[in-house]
Amino acid sequence: MVFSSTIFLSLFLPIFLSIYYLTPFRYRSRVILAGSYLFYGWWRIDFVALFAAVTFFAYWVSLRMEATDSIPLKQRWLTFGVVVNLLTLGYFKYFDFGVRSLNAAFVQAGFMPFEAWAVILPIGISFYIFHTISYLIDIYRKDAPVADSFWDFAAFVALFPHLVAGPVLRYKNLAEQFHERTHSWAKFNEGAIRFAVGFSKKVLIADSIAPVADIAFTHPNPTFGESWIGVLAYTAQLYFDFSGYSDMAIGLALMMGFRFLENFRHPYISQSITEFWRRWHISLSNWLRDYLYIPLGGNRKGRARTYLNLFLTMLLGGLWHGANWTFILWGAWHGGWLAIERWIAEKRGVKGAASPYPKLIAMPFTLLLAMIGWVLFRAPNMQAAMQVYSGMIGRHGYGISDEVGWQLQPFQLGMLVIAWGIIYTAPILQKRLGGEESPVWAGRMALPLQMALCLLLVIGVSKMIAQSFSPFLYFQF
Repeated sequence: MVFSSTIFLSLFLPIFLSIYYLTPFRYRSRVILAGSYLFYGWWRIDFVALFAAVTFFAYWVSLRMEATDSIPLKQRWLTFGVVVNLLTLGYFKYFDFGVRSLNAAFVQAGFMPFEAWAVILPIGISFYIFHTISYLIDIYRKDAPVADSFWDFAAFVALFPHLVAGPVLRYKNLAEQFHERTHSWAKFNEGAIRFAVGFSKKVLIADSIAPVADIAFTHPNPTFGESWIGVLAYTAQLYFDFSGYSDMAIGLALMMGFRFLENFRHPYISQSITEFWRRWHISLSNWLRDYLYIPLGGNRKGRARTYLNLFLTMLLGGLWHGANWTFILWGAWHGGWLAIERWIAEKRGVKGAASPYPKLIAMPFTLLLAMIGWVLFRAPNMQAAMQVYSGMIGRHGYGISDEVGWQLQPFQLGMLVIAWGIIYTAPILQKRLGGEESPVWAGRMALPLQMALCLLLVIGVSKMIAQSFSPFLYFQF
């Protein structure tokens, strides 16, 4: 089940919210858990058992850690809990990738490949494994309390707004909200507006320009024009698809009384890759920093080690995104540039969050680096990525071929222009109408913007009903 579906909007959400608000507060975690398992089980009911087992195991390990005052014993319990979680993730997400890679090496060496069973990847496993790992580490560090109710912890892990594609949350950020949270019409209305914004991003923009990206990335020899149009389309599609999902998740949580942290802050206006990761998928960036970069040593062990830690953190972040060499190289690309920018900043004496690049080129150069990386993120394999890269430098010609030209619809290209217009006007409008930390629709132009949003929501629902199923891009992770 996805947020942008008829079954979710017309059946699941109204029934769930009705039961939720009719239930006394002390039992609402159980309602959240039941509703979230139904939401997840709509895809495959058998994987609910795996989900429940991971949740129960993490809670049990946290109780064992809490029950002892021995630091070495706590460490052993933490290691046990983290290793079992990682093995679970590794089996379901990377087993097939490992077999394929091993067989490719065997074939290269002249040996016969071996056969192995196929493993189905459970939707959202990367996210809920990260949630349970961070919970155990925070318990060990004493950054979070052990959940005094299994129902609260299980509801946190299963909370359907963030279940299958984030944001990546930590129990310590929501623990108090499970004990006490406010429910008001103002908060519900804020959540409904936020959900509508995300829904419009996904259905009206991301889904409309997706075919343009598909044309470029499925063409065997895209030209210069076709490649760049496709990369521009995918760069915008991914942003509106994933930030749209995050908006919908944050909005749904508000409708239930929870307040999530922000996950996007206009990433394409970044003036360095370092800044980009402070604005793109913020919850994941913070998770990688706190649970990978800092434990690796962060910047505490000299310059060379700092560069290596930045690179390794993003390399593992790329692997987390997908079991494919394209994702590994995408992580290496970003990790390499984080290290390079750190080195440039040190050489130039740049302090704090300032860009290491000259101001005139900082923003377009950063966007170019991100777009080059998105080719790896979108391509199904390295061969397809290299075809697009070849097209981007004109190796297959420069114009739009007749084979591709007839597939590019004026409506899709128009939406692509609108998408990029929104990307660069939204931060300006937010600053002038709502302030840096306030949404545009809550500022001085609240009423007309909200009326326009209602119209977009109606159009979006009509489009959703008419179009074929379109899952969120981050569901694959």
